[in-house]
Amino acid sequence: MEEPPRRLNGPDRSPGARESHVWDRAFGPWDFYFGLVWAATAAFVLGAGFPPLAHRLAAVALLALLVPWYVWAGRPLLLLEPGARSGRSLRYLAGNLALFLPAAALAGEARMITFALAPTCFMLLPLRRAVAAVGLVSLLPVAGWALLWRPPGNAVFVSFLGAAVTLAFSAFFGAWIIRIIEQSQNRASLIAELDASREEVARLSAERGAHTERERMSREIHDTLAQGFTSLLMLVQAVQSELDTDPAQARRHLELMAATARQNLAEARALVTGGAPADLDGGSLPDAVRRLAARHDPPAAVSVTGDVRALSPALEVVALRTCQESLSNAARHAGPGARATLGLAYTASTLTVSVRDTGRGFDPASVPLGYGLRGLRARVAEAGGSAAVDSAPAAGTTVTVTLPLD
Repeated sequence: MEEPPRRLNGPDRSPGARESHVWDRAFGPWDFYFGLVWAATAAFVLGAGFPPLAHRLAAVALLALLVPWYVWAGRPLLLLEPGARSGRSLRYLAGNLALFLPAAALAGEARMITFALAPTCFMLLPLRRAVAAVGLVSLLPVAGWALLWRPPGNAVFVSFLGAAVTLAFSAFFGAWIIRIIEQSQNRASLIAELDASREEVARLSAERGAHTERERMSREIHDTLAQGFTSLLMLVQAVQSELDTDPAQARRHLELMAATARQNLAEARALVTGGAPADLDGGSLPDAVRRLAARHDPPAAVSVTGDVRALSPALEVVALRTCQESLSNAARHAGPGARATLGLAYTASTLTVSVRDTGRGFDPASVPLGYGLRGLRARVAEAGGSAAVDSAPAAGTTVTVTLPLD
């Protein structure tokens, strides 16, 4: 018995609002199958030698009513979601039975149309009710035919045997196909959930990526452009106070302002192009640190120990940004006349960057770290390293960063 495929209820679809699937597009062949079975049944009934022609014509007329009944009530019902059918399924199947039983009682060959009626039972009803409905469609016509025409016992036995085989065949394959369709429903739901999860993961990943990029750009701008502009403002203030009292010092600060502005411009171009920091472009990390120390006011001392060697660009950027942030904090908070010392210590497995100033210091327990030091710690943590800030009032501040080289 052919079992047309059921349609599936997707996880997020309401009754009447369905997507297009293979089982929705299968109704053209199913309509053809229904028409073919009906035409073959009518031909067998009309071509039979028994009962008389008048009875056979009456049976075909009853079977003919099944066609408009299917077109008007059956097919629209089959296209609905199961939850939208309510009690209409039973009414439609009862109409089928009311037209089919008299025709099958009049002409035994009319029972051939069972091959078109049985699948609709499985399409419209739960499994147990569908098997019961197919049992009625298979056995009642034989009983009606036997009561009306009183055929020989062997003919009745053969007819009942054929009806029983039809019932068993329909029940077995109907249940098998329904189980397959239920598995397909579960898989369709899982696939829909997986697609939704993938979309959510992609959305969250995009948001996370955008957030991470904003954080990175914020740190880069803070460590380069913002600090450069801060230095320029401090130098402008120094020049204003020195123009009349110390022209030579004012000229030195003006030269330092020009160098800082050029450095800021180079850093801005590096940010736009995604290149290395300007100090690292074409040079080693110690050279970059020395150039950075020379721009500090007053110039900072630099010490390098260990076997100097080229490191990955990411590690060198972290080391240089550590020096920039620490020197900027020293310029703003250490106080006038404070000296700074930068140290790079290379070992076989680590690079230690230390920046110490002799300024006023602070109590880390009572003063929260600013944005710059928090960003420094985040940058170091991303590189797998550690950062520490040691300070005390009137005892200066030391920033120490340890980066793994493996």
